[in-house]
Amino acid sequence: MSKRGERITITTTTTPTIYSATEWDLLTNLPGRVIVATAQPGPGRPFRGVAAGLAGLDAMAAGRAFDSDLVRAVVAAIYSRHDGVPAPAAQLVDPVDVLAGCRAVVRVLGRRADPADSAAYRQWVQSVAARVCRTASAMTPGGALAPADRRFLDRLGGALALR
Repeated sequence: MSKRGERITITTTTTPTIYSATEWDLLTNLPGRVIVATAQPGPGRPFRGVAAGLAGLDAMAAGRAFDSDLVRAVVAAIYSRHDGVPAPAAQLVDPVDVLAGCRAVVRVLGRRADPADSAAYRQWVQSVAARVCRTASAMTPGGALAPADRRFLDRLGGALALR
């Protein structure tokens, strides 16, 4: 996590963008929260094994190849974190809180990011959740997305202003 009061500057192909430490933490924590919210069990959602969480991590790492300076910077920050504090024990994430976080990210990106970087980030986060859901559906008979997964992905897309 960033230190209080610190500013993070991301240089894109157009101009440098400065994010507050709070905004940067929001941008860098959201993808992991989305993975947990999507992979955790819930009503009407199929059992999710380790493969679903790994698929989410793989989708998050795929952001390193995105044609977006912002997405690449976020992924680099996620994978370079080392603050000497042990990782917290896995805990459930409230999907409602994750959707609220998505809406907050949309507001931050609307104020600070280049529109192309904003769209790329939001699509990347949606693709992370979709990969987790597809992996889980591949483990169920018929391989179709569970209705609860479709609803969650639709709500996520709405919260990310993709719909």
